Amino acid sequence: MATRSRIGIEFNDGSILSAYHHWDGYPTWLGRILETHYNTKEKVADLIDGGDMSSCWTDDTFHGPHGMGKKKEYSPQYYSERGENCPPRYDKDMEEFFADNEEYSYIFRNGNWFAYDMHQWEDTVAPEPVEIPEGALAV
Repeated sequence: MATRSRIGIEFNDGSILSAYHHWDGYPTWLGRILETHYNTKEKVADLIDGGDMSSCWTDDTFHGPHGMGKKKEYSPQYYSERGENCPPRYDKDMEEFFADNEEYSYIFRNGNWFAYDMHQWEDTVAPEPVEIPEGALAV
């Protein structure tokens, strides 16, 4: 089962450019991957520019004899690789950014990642800031 999330970069005017991320959106995985591999404004912008994705860090690809193959290096698995048109989404502010019903949201702001539990399956309305565990993952 997927743990859906949204990855965004905030601009000086408070607007956010973001991409949907389908698998393993928990801070214990996605948060740590973002902090380890996408820790500069340039890297985050490149990640989001690819649009919506299945995963931001995988060696799987949508190509191959059975629809899945292996890449030589870990990289994002964008839906555009299978012919879909899923560009990044622009939101004018955090309220718009948070309104899409993912389970977790991540915002890169002022050189740091901020994670939010969206409490999608609960009656809680407000996003809750959550800590991203320290330490890189094995991949």
